[in-house]
Amino acid sequence: MLIVIGGLPGTGKTTLARLLAARLGAVHLRIDTIEQAIVRSGLARHPVGPVGYVVGYALAEEHLRQGLTVIAESVNPLAVTRDAWRNTAVRTGVSAVEVEVVCSDRAEHRRRVTSRSVDIPDLPLPDWQQVLDREYEPWDRDHIVVDTAGQGPEESVASLLAAVVDGRC
Repeated sequence: MLIVIGGLPGTGKTTLARLLAARLGAVHLRIDTIEQAIVRSGLARHPVGPVGYVVGYALAEEHLRQGLTVIAESVNPLAVTRDAWRNTAVRTGVSAVEVEVVCSDRAEHRRRVTSRSVDIPDLPLPDWQQVLDREYEPWDRDHIVVDTAGQGPEESVASLLAAVVDGRC
């Protein structure tokens, strides 16, 4: 199965994706990691455009064809990127679950964005204004929404896992 996790920076996507991958024994593909590797290669500078996503789709397809569950994590801000993830699942004959991670408490979201530290060397993190100004199209189809406001990562991953399991049945 392909689990696509998206949402604005600072909502908790990476934390949830890591926890979910550990629980499911899944492959975690993080677009930030791919993009920063491309930048380190000297072939591009931030923002790198669609290349990180294109590499992510190819890696996801390869892992899915091997029978592995893949968790693809990125901001995933546009319908075109969401459609491309779904097409990856269709090409490999697996089901796709789409997840949007939000933090409905604006003050908590801002605190997360302004206080987090870089976990990928040299990855530039957006500031609060950049998060607010980011292009982010509303989701236009059914998907799971996980609101991380006011709860710890374990609570959030438990609700996500329950929703994913329900969606599989």
